[in-house]
Amino acid sequence: MCENNNNECQCIAEILTVICILQQNANCNDGCLDSCDRGFLGYSTSTFNLNTRPIMLYTCAGNGTPWSMPTTREPIDCNAVGTTCSNVFRVEKIDGCCATFRVLAPNPDTAEAAMVPYVATNSFFTMNLNCVCCIKCLQDTYVEGL
Repeated sequence: MCENNNNECQCIAEILTVICILQQNANCNDGCLDSCDRGFLGYSTSTFNLNTRPIMLYTCAGNGTPWSMPTTREPIDCNAVGTTCSNVFRVEKIDGCCATFRVLAPNPDTAEAAMVPYVATNSFFTMNLNCVCCIKCLQDTYVEGL
C-alpha cells in the first residue's frame, strides 16, 4: 500500500467504516474479537454511553511515529516545541479512500480525565487512506459534544 498509488486502501477503509457506523449507532449488538472492528463500543454489548473508538494513525513515511494534528484550526507546526497537537482522532466520515477525522484533545479536567480521557475539538482533517499503513485503536470512550 505504501509504495503504490493504486487506491488499495480497502483494508483500512473497511475498518474505519465499521468504526464510523458503530459510533453513529452506538448500541450495535455483534460479538467480535477485541479488535478495531469489534461490532460494539465498550467491553460488552451491554456497555452504555460510549460513543467513540479513538484511533491513532501511522503513515508510510512516519517511521513509527503516530500522525499528529493541531487541536485548533490555526496553522501550527506540530514538531515545534510548545504547540498544542494531538495524535488521537475520531473518524467522522469515509468516502472511498478518503477519511475525515476529528482531532481529540486530552481532557484538561484532571479529576474527570480517568473517566473521560478526551474532549472533542473543532479541528478536522481529511486524509488519503493510501498514506496510512497502520491504525491503532484505543479504549472506547465517551466524548462530550459530538
